[in-house]
Amino acid sequence: MSEAAAAEELKLPPEALEIKTKVASIADQIKTAKSEKKPKEEWDPLLKEMLALKAQYKEITGVDFDPPKKASSKKKAESGGGEAQQEASDKNKEKNAKKAAVKAAKEAKKLANRLERERREKEKAEKLAGKGADNFGDAPLIKSHEHTDKVWTHISALDQSWDGKEVLIRGHVQTSRLVGKGAFSLVRSSLYSVQCVCFESKEVSHAMVQYAAGLPPESVVDVKGMVTVPDTPIKSATQCHVEVHVTSVHCVSKASAALPFQMEDACRPDAKDGESEEGDEALVRVGQDIRLDNRWIDLRTPANQSIFRIESWLGKLFRDYLHEAGFVELHSPKLIGGSSEGGADVFTLDYFGKPACLAMSPQLHKQMAAACSGFEKVFVTGPVFRAEDSNTRRHLCEFTGLDLEMTIVEHYDEVLVLFDELFRYIFDGINKHCKDELERVREQHPFEDLKYLTPTLRLTYAEGCQLLREAGVEQDDYEDLSTENEKKLGDIVKEKYDTDFFFMDQYPLSVRPFYTMPSPTNPKLSNSYDFFVRGQEILSGAQRIHDPELLVERAKAWDIDLEDLKGYIDSFRNGALPHGGGGIGLERVVMLFLDLKNIRKASWFPRDPKRISP
Repeated sequence: MSEAAAAEELKLPPEALEIKTKVASIADQIKTAKSEKKPKEEWDPLLKEMLALKAQYKEITGVDFDPPKKASSKKKAESGGGEAQQEASDKNKEKNAKKAAVKAAKEAKKLANRLERERREKEKAEKLAGKGADNFGDAPLIKSHEHTDKVWTHISALDQSWDGKEVLIRGHVQTSRLVGKGAFSLVRSSLYSVQCVCFESKEVSHAMVQYAAGLPPESVVDVKGMVTVPDTPIKSATQCHVEVHVTSVHCVSKASAALPFQMEDACRPDAKDGESEEGDEALVRVGQDIRLDNRWIDLRTPANQSIFRIESWLGKLFRDYLHEAGFVELHSPKLIGGSSEGGADVFTLDYFGKPACLAMSPQLHKQMAAACSGFEKVFVTGPVFRAEDSNTRRHLCEFTGLDLEMTIVEHYDEVLVLFDELFRYIFDGINKHCKDELERVREQHPFEDLKYLTPTLRLTYAEGCQLLREAGVEQDDYEDLSTENEKKLGDIVKEKYDTDFFFMDQYPLSVRPFYTMPSPTNPKLSNSYDFFVRGQEILSGAQRIHDPELLVERAKAWDIDLEDLKGYIDSFRNGALPHGGGGIGLERVVMLFLDLKNIRKASWFPRDPKRISP
């Protein structure tokens, strides 16, 4: 022990010195037991005792127990180790150098092996990705940098007449699987799909088959191949009588994100009565919320592709008929002061420091245009906004309105005749032009074809109420129809008249807007009407008041601020033509024509009290 160490030890309390002595003794006993190779069970209690003593030492001194340090080799050499110690040190250096050299050689070999393995894996991956191959692989990003002589054929055109012909198609990979030495893919474009098969051959490598089978679902691909007619129809494809034997496949856009749901689950038919819409483990169905959260994917299903093509046709047929009938399309403002019809369910906003709202109807402006501006016949197609906190299956906060207004000569029946012909023109047109689309919808959302008469069944409001009372339903002639009673009336009419489509007129004046013309025969009634499909309203309309003084009178009866209506009422003070019209909800007509269970299925990107995205 050095003099400094001895001096330090003299400063320790007696208890600490005693502990050091005990620890040294126990350490010798443990060392002896280990050298005699005694089992740990025999000397383990000594070890625990020594550790306890060390902990006690720290409590007394405030520092860890520090055993005496061995003299360094340098000091040993100085104190008499001499040449023998130096010789041992040189031998250790030489031994350590050899070990380091061996270790370095091993590390170099490991690195070389790893680099070689990575090279082979990269080469394999590139081969599987089609690098160096002409007939498969990832296509360059399309940046509109060239024109080629390639000709693409739409999947919808493929039928038996293409047997033996080569085609180039583009679409989404709905499913892809490896079976033996072949890959089977279902490629879909809009609402049409075809099976593509890829088998190993002289022209088709093993890597190409692996590439085709491994494409992520919903990736966009260009597929070239020969059309053949299979022995049995391909039930999973719309083009069930043909398949494409692939000679080349290139990925145009690879799906990089995981799908929130599988397309085959999203295409599954609606749950039957008693089944959960969300499905179960045995039969997965995709719920409405997850569909709408990922609407851009949900819209790819054949049923949705068809619904919105039918909806597009409905809008086209509406315009076509009215253009032929001499109507002019009006683009009415959606930003207005006050509210469209004096109602409270409006979205308000600040318009450069002035109060304003989103139009809940083009009503006032289409009246101005038709009756007061000389256009006589106008129609409007555009968004309509309703701030109704309603979360039913038939309400939206934003929908597409199909409105029209026309002058009449002597009776509002002139408007009813036009609406009757317009709706039958639309229904006939959809049945004629959308046969494929109707079947694609029916596969997922089964429905019965809409039944309608020529001419359309017409009832008075009182007659409709009487039919309800005869069926045991309480309904007063001067009270508004509830949603439940509307549906019951639809069922009664279907059973009695075998039609899903009808209209009623002469509604109570108290349940119609302030600008509705009162009935000339009964002051409690009005020259108003509603059209129904499958027991639900699709159109509400009326003859409008064109006399400014009567308008003021009716507005006061509704406690509407005349200042908000000044421009509207003043437009009738310079001579106004008698007129009438109505408003149609596009999404609701589509929903009811196809008998869908929720209006959100007929809205591209629905807006309701709980949803404002995507």
